Amino acid sequence: MSVRRLAEDSVQPAAFAFHPENAEWAEATIRKYPEGRQQSAVIPLLMRAQEQDGWVTRAAIESIAQMLSMPLIRVLEVATFYTQFQLKPVGTRAHVQVCGTTPCMLRGSDALKAVCRKHIHEEQFHLNASGTLSWEEVECLGACVNAPMVAIFQDTYEDLTAERLEEIITLFDAGKADEVTPGPQNGRHLSAPLGGLTSLTGDYDDLTSKSSAGPAQGASAGAGGAASTPPSQAGRPDTHAPETDPTIDAPGKARNGNVAQPAERETSDELTEAGSRPGSGQTGGTYQGPTGAADKEEASSGGGSHTGADAVPGGQARPTLVEGLRTDTSDVTAGPVATDGPSQMAAERPEGLLDAPDGPADDLKQIAGIGPVIEAKLNELGVYHLRQIAAWREAELLWIDNHLNFRGRALREKWIDQAKTLSAGTSRPADA
Repeated sequence: MSVRRLAEDSVQPAAFAFHPENAEWAEATIRKYPEGRQQSAVIPLLMRAQEQDGWVTRAAIESIAQMLSMPLIRVLEVATFYTQFQLKPVGTRAHVQVCGTTPCMLRGSDALKAVCRKHIHEEQFHLNASGTLSWEEVECLGACVNAPMVAIFQDTYEDLTAERLEEIITLFDAGKADEVTPGPQNGRHLSAPLGGLTSLTGDYDDLTSKSSAGPAQGASAGAGGAASTPPSQAGRPDTHAPETDPTIDAPGKARNGNVAQPAERETSDELTEAGSRPGSGQTGGTYQGPTGAADKEEASSGGGSHTGADAVPGGQARPTLVEGLRTDTSDVTAGPVATDGPSQMAAERPEGLLDAPDGPADDLKQIAGIGPVIEAKLNELGVYHLRQIAAWREAELLWIDNHLNFRGRALREKWIDQAKTLSAGTSRPADA
């Protein structure tokens, strides 16, 4: 899209005001929108201003911005974005918009543009000598079957030839627009075929009248003489393509390839249920348990913590966290699968956690994946030394992982292995 700018100051009027009837219409239009949404009327108001003056002036934009209590730049953005708004003066008697999209181009729109260059101006968006005519090329005008076509203000003129467009432009320029009938210019009725219908021309009364004499064609008589219609097979095309062979085995399919579809659905439901059981996958900090609509609704409405709570070893209670709603971590990578580590929550608070450091606390940030925030959280839980992490077993690892919502992070980043290496006095592993 080309850059669209307002017209030069030399052609801009000093002020703008809606005519009384347009002002009344504008006020009624603004009232249609809910309180606080009145600025949505900006497009219809700009359109009415253009219909009144022929184009959208800077004064009109400023006036509408004031009417809607809207920043001027926002109204400018709308006016310059939509190409339906004319930002420069157009012909007072006709502004010809020639469709140049493919159907019209194939049917001769280039000849129509040549007529406009000859009788109006060599360039688009320029007035003729008397200021009565202007033209531009536009995208599809929505009547491709009647191509080629032009629009003049709110009317369209279709099925044109170069000669007919010349006549139309001449009549408009002479102030005789009422002598031109909009629509097809070759005698076509709307978009009907020029030569008349070529299909559906027969008399089908014999088909519609059989309902009173008996079953329709192809139907069989059911109980009591009522017509019965076989079930539609429209959604089940008869195909012999190998891909649709029901005997072909596929992942997730029932063992019997010829089993009925309801049985296949039951099998799929079983697989889905099995996939959601504890141990089928591990997402670290996500607790097992329901995360129903009530929890999600409360979370989305800003209600704070969820009402449901999971029992956490050690006598504490922790709100159920809906995955995707946490804001206290930047870790968005997937957790380990079941084969990567433990799959159930530790039964009790692990031993080896301290109330205070046993001597100087170690710098836990030496472990790749532990920053100041995580280090502080570990200290709050009683983890101060590398040797503590190096001595973690499955229970300690899983309890820490779940308690801090690490979502398998400690396992993926191999904190235990790093802690063992560091506590042994070696440097931090390069591949950690």
